[in-house]
Amino acid sequence: MKKKKIVLFLAIALIIVGVVGGTLAWLTDKSDEVKNTFSPSDINITLTESEDLDLKMIPGHTMAKDPKVTVEADSEANYLFVKLDKSANFDTYMTYAMADGWTQGNGTDIPANVYYRIVASNTSDQEFGVLAGDTVTVKDSVTKDDMNVLTTDTYPTLTVTAYATQLYKDNTTEFTAAEAWANAQP
Repeated sequence: MKKKKIVLFLAIALIIVGVVGGTLAWLTDKSDEVKNTFSPSDINITLTESEDLDLKMIPGHTMAKDPKVTVEADSEANYLFVKLDKSANFDTYMTYAMADGWTQGNGTDIPANVYYRIVASNTSDQEFGVLAGDTVTVKDSVTKDDMNVLTTDTYPTLTVTAYATQLYKDNTTEFTAAEAWANAQP
């Protein structure tokens, strides 16, 4: 009998707790949703030249040659490289100087015909001239006889190619120029 009373008492207590508990209001809350969207980053460059690419050599004359590299708006911070490939006879006939702001490769880790600079991220396009004064000069020591031996296959040439690669390895560590040059190679 005592067992029956205990069971009955427990059953009634459970019913009362269920009824009372079901009518209680609990304080609750829920935050607004925060959605993180991860978009890709990029570096975009263009290399342009406004002048005629077929230039006449006149001894002692300076002529316009204005290759420009543009790092497009919203590109990530980067190393910008320009590689100047001269024909084997270029130095016999022509001279040029690099525009300010370029550092020449050391000839070991970065070839001596490669120049570089660091470019910060920007919301606007950033344009960089390659040659000082946007010119090349025909040496005044060049003679008519020197030019008469040239054929269309042996005309002096100067070819410019631009490359860019990200500046940072992680949030705080920059690549070295040599590492960046290695990364920029296809």
